[in-house]
Amino acid sequence: MTSTVPASLIRTAEGSTLQAVLLDMDGTLVDTEGFWWDVEVEVFADLGHRLDEAWRDVVVGGPMTRSAGYLIEVTGADIAIGELTVLLNDRFEKRIGRGVPLMPGAARLLAELAAHEVPTALVSASHRRIIDRVLDSVGRHHFALTVAGDEVTRTKPHPEPYLAAAAGFGADPWRCAVVEDTATGVAAAEAAGCRVVAVPSVAPIAPAPGRAVVSSLEQVDLAFLRGLIADA
Repeated sequence: MTSTVPASLIRTAEGSTLQAVLLDMDGTLVDTEGFWWDVEVEVFADLGHRLDEAWRDVVVGGPMTRSAGYLIEVTGADIAIGELTVLLNDRFEKRIGRGVPLMPGAARLLAELAAHEVPTALVSASHRRIIDRVLDSVGRHHFALTVAGDEVTRTKPHPEPYLAAAAGFGADPWRCAVVEDTATGVAAAEAAGCRVVAVPSVAPIAPAPGRAVVSSLEQVDLAFLRGLIADA
């Protein structure tokens, strides 16, 4: 986990019902979920295996070791999980080398959070090397804290990443708003006790108590996030 949390941000958080906003990366802020699937398809093609489109919903949003293990199991590929994760990360890093596309509404939301000095974290199951490459494109200044999947003992769907982010800000999890795009990420955030805005990217996510479901980040602004905490 990396953190650059100015004292002014912490003071702002203590004076507000909404203490922090915790954002997922792939498929939520940046339009890269399709990139990951394309990379998985390419790597397994090199290994002599064809991936079934139906497997995409299974591997989306989870930790790389889980996704890699699942794909090895269903294809019967003769490769170790560790070796496969290196291949996937190498291919993905090369794929995003020229920058990553932001999801609709992401730039406006990040600018609004920064303008109001809302403590904002990036919380991803992706490894640090991938997060750092994406931050080079999106802008590190948007995030006072970042949590990578290979920096926690248990990543999503376990609540540890979101609990770590909340603790990094000295915030109460139930006063943090999380924005996620997959059921795996939603499960992690809700297990941590956070309020969730789901913006489904690949598979549908149903509304639930303490959870709002929207079709785009263009529907999410600071007032919306504050309302989510207040309503709870």
